[in-house]
Amino acid sequence: MKRLFLSLIICLLTLMSWAGLSSPAAQAAEEGSVYVIPVENEIETGLTASLRRAFQLAEEESARAIVLDIDTLGGRVDAAMEIGELIRGSDIPVIAYVQSKAISAGSYIALNAPQLAMAPGATIGAAEVRQGDGEQADPKVVAFWRAEMIAAAEHTGRDTKIVSGMVDRNVEIPGVKEKGELISLSAEQAVQHKLADGIFPDLNAALAHYGYEDAPTHVYQPTLSERIGRFVTQPLVIPLLLVIGLMGLTWEIVVPGKLFPGVIGAGSLALYFWGHMAAGFAGWESVILFVAGVVLMIAEIFVAGFGIVGALGVIALGSGVVLAAHDTSYGLKAMLFAIILSVVLGAVLFKYFGHLGMWKKIILTDQQEKADGYVPAKSYRHMMYQTGRTVTPLRPSGTAVFHGQRFDVVSEGNWLPVDTDVQIVLIEGTRIVVRQVAGDANKVIPVQEDEEQE
Repeated sequence: MKRLFLSLIICLLTLMSWAGLSSPAAQAAEEGSVYVIPVENEIETGLTASLRRAFQLAEEESARAIVLDIDTLGGRVDAAMEIGELIRGSDIPVIAYVQSKAISAGSYIALNAPQLAMAPGATIGAAEVRQGDGEQADPKVVAFWRAEMIAAAEHTGRDTKIVSGMVDRNVEIPGVKEKGELISLSAEQAVQHKLADGIFPDLNAALAHYGYEDAPTHVYQPTLSERIGRFVTQPLVIPLLLVIGLMGLTWEIVVPGKLFPGVIGAGSLALYFWGHMAAGFAGWESVILFVAGVVLMIAEIFVAGFGIVGALGVIALGSGVVLAAHDTSYGLKAMLFAIILSVVLGAVLFKYFGHLGMWKKIILTDQQEKADGYVPAKSYRHMMYQTGRTVTPLRPSGTAVFHGQRFDVVSEGNWLPVDTDVQIVLIEGTRIVVRQVAGDANKVIPVQEDEEQE
């Protein structure tokens, strides 16, 4: 148990030591510079938080323009929509420069920028929304996403028909696409259909086109905490960290003695919470709830709380995880999945290793074997319904005589004086229950025999 608490302390110390990294370090930039912000790899909630901080720094340093250097195959629709709102709400001019690919949700981000430039060989489009299993999304979701893409095009004055064809296969545009296809445009086609302002060999050429050739450029570099936060908040990583974390702590509880599982579990949970704190989704209240939940669940083992303490622990633990997640429904599902696997692991470990560690102190494992001199308790069931007489008062326990032998008995509840005729009405192991009867004392009920024997 000490090792488990040590693991939790390591978890807290790790969070506290990393907390200083959660805030991006000041990145010096000249006043009036152009802020270049990379939009790379998968679009997810961690990227949204990183871009929000980058936009804030650009405003604080009075940047002349913000350039989104885009190279992505897409990602989460909800994250892309938040980035789109960030672009539309910016007081600083935003330029989207498609370095290589602006596919799916990446095209939505690019279309929200008032100014859009393409690099040679770059592509944009193919923004069909799909479910997690790769299948086409529900028609309602497709309609909603198409409306969002069209709204982005309308906001920046671009061709809404072309944008609609990027999303919906059922849209037919004569001379551009047949029904059943998605639109994905090359750099030349994007300029031809007036989605892009031009093709530029590099970013400096694009900046010169928009009148920023004399402005110094400052490339925003995400901090280590932001990069790790982006990784930790990915949908596939979240349940993995929770499973490793809870299973590691479960292992340490059931089979104590080795610090490794507990440290791995605590480290995974620390990484989960720290990543979400670095991404701006969680605060210390989530960590406090989680640790309180673990402590309450451990206390349930040693305190007779009728399950109340343990139930409160589960609620606190789950609340801490769910509150830390950007998507609470997904966080709840991931938490339930991790708890189920941890319970299964705990049952297996307890079955095969329950005799180890602290369980030896709270579970009775001694057996009364015949070889040690223990013999089974004598059975008195043959005395059922026999009558006798009390030799001590029954209050309600006492002593009675049956066939000249003294036995410890107990009445059905009423007190009986000495020399009271009683009859045995119940035998439970060595416990003999009697009831007062009228008639001769010590009268034995005869055994019924068959009248005829053939």
